[in-house]
Amino acid sequence: MTPTTMIKTNGISKTVTTTQGQLQILKPISFEVKAGESVAIVGASGSGKSTLLSLLAGLDEVSDGEIFIDGQAMHNMDEEQRAQLRGAKVGFIFQSFMLVQSLTALENIMLPAEIAGHDDAKKRALDILKQVGLDHRASHYPNQLSGGEQQRVAIARAFISQPKILFADEPTGNLDAANSDKIEKLLFELNQNSNTTLVLVTHDPVLAGKCQRQLHMQAGELTEVFANTTTEQAAQKVG
Repeated sequence: MTPTTMIKTNGISKTVTTTQGQLQILKPISFEVKAGESVAIVGASGSGKSTLLSLLAGLDEVSDGEIFIDGQAMHNMDEEQRAQLRGAKVGFIFQSFMLVQSLTALENIMLPAEIAGHDDAKKRALDILKQVGLDHRASHYPNQLSGGEQQRVAIARAFISQPKILFADEPTGNLDAANSDKIEKLLFELNQNSNTTLVLVTHDPVLAGKCQRQLHMQAGELTEVFANTTTEQAAQKVG
């Protein structure tokens, strides 16, 4: 069976207005990501990686082009419609964790499920806390948790609504080597066990190498797509 196309972009670009005039941050980019696939977006600082991730996640609007998420035309949606799509199909993990400091680990994880109106939000949160190995820290607040523990809470929060796609922006960027290894293992376990499409931005070549494909960005352009699988070792040049 051919995997479903989960993300499809046709010539998406991003231009912003500055005091010097129009600045094109992203030049037209086209690619596809299959359901359950793991993809790393890599490149130097300022290459457009995080901007591309924000567009794919519906956190920002494209200036031109088309984005389809699970067959839905996100480029035609307003902010409210994009928010509904994110709530239904998308999880997001930030480098800085973005936990609510006044809520416990359990309450932080419950939040998206409660917003979505799930009656079993607490049970879901307890189940996924156990999955990420933090059920003993349910009542602790973020400032009582280590960086690695906070990122595991953030991952649990992203997965509680069982998203079809998980976007992660430098998910190990603020962690030491030991915690980075734990987070990487957890991300790929959830990706494989839940068949969740994983798209992440990273500077870490080891983490990028664990994904099935790498999208290389340079100066706002997608320059190559590199498959990490043993059967596809050649780099495919774009354009």
